[in-house]
Amino acid sequence: MTEFTIAIIPGDGIGIEVMEEALKVLKVLEEHEQDFVLTMEEFPWNSDYYVANGRMMPENGLETLQAFDAILFGAIGDARVPDDVTVWELIMPIRKRFQQYVNFRPVKSLPGIKSPLASGDDIDFVIFRENAEGEYSDSGGRMFDSQASELAIQNTVMTRGGIERIAIAACDYAVKNGKKKLTSATKSNAVIHAMKLWDEHVKRVVAEGYPGLELESAYIDALVAYFVQRPQTFEVVVASNLFGDILSDLGSGIVGGLGLSPSANINPEKKYPSMFEPVHGSAPDIAGKGIANPIAQIWSAALLLEHLGREDLSIIIIKAIEKVLIEGEVKTADIGGSATTKQMGSAIAEKIKEQYVTGEMGSLMHETN
Repeated sequence: MTEFTIAIIPGDGIGIEVMEEALKVLKVLEEHEQDFVLTMEEFPWNSDYYVANGRMMPENGLETLQAFDAILFGAIGDARVPDDVTVWELIMPIRKRFQQYVNFRPVKSLPGIKSPLASGDDIDFVIFRENAEGEYSDSGGRMFDSQASELAIQNTVMTRGGIERIAIAACDYAVKNGKKKLTSATKSNAVIHAMKLWDEHVKRVVAEGYPGLELESAYIDALVAYFVQRPQTFEVVVASNLFGDILSDLGSGIVGGLGLSPSANINPEKKYPSMFEPVHGSAPDIAGKGIANPIAQIWSAALLLEHLGREDLSIIIIKAIEKVLIEGEVKTADIGGSATTKQMGSAIAEKIKEQYVTGEMGSLMHETN
């Protein structure tokens, strides 16, 4: 029997809508798996909570979350609350307190989805984004507000330990999954202190521990062009916080859009809970219309299960997503259809049920093993 406790934070906007569909899928799995039990608790920590309480979560919010095995997060953002408040009072404290230093984002062509690239078929790589320091560090400040001499300083913080652990995580993944090349994003020709440190220790980690792995180092400005020109040549990409953030959104774009892209904020040691969320934001322009694509949220739930050791259930979810897309009868507007969020989620849930009825899971597990 595997039992897990999951904290649910739907957030704002379409986050609430797509989370409902992810929970629908998880409940279907729970109904059909005798040895699988989820205890889920939902937390209403969002912009409404901030308006009412002057903070994004309670003072003991992090202590509360620490008791869970994992966190499933929707999206955050609302015009009533500055974006830096929603990010730095909710998402960043979770990532940093729980040492979720790996941000894992798959970039994969899905069947039935046409890439905007002419040569956009068979794209399949992952991005390991450093998630705890780098450019997204609360170090710096402003002086001389509203004066002609007004200035701002934003410090990038790179440490040997931080670089080393994200490089090791990326290399371990590459070796485990039979990959031959690691691509490192850099800009050490211009950012001569932080990025030279990055280059040195990524190179050292590969040389000392992964001699069979080819290391490709590319300047970020060239790398974004390569993502468009030759995306099939990438296998595992490792990048700093800012560079990884930008690259992963571009990666989502080349395979069909943000509505298809999941992510995981991982504490590899499992000392703290990891958090799983779609790459997309709260999309206030379509919130409440019931047309958001729930695939990224549902796929994020699959990553959560994989992290908790139930790769078998993760595969079932992903196969169900692929089957719905291959049939092409149910698609949301962002991928060329007219289905609602609920219809897409229900279609995926039905495909999961079909796998149990037909006994397809057994063959899937055999193929994986």
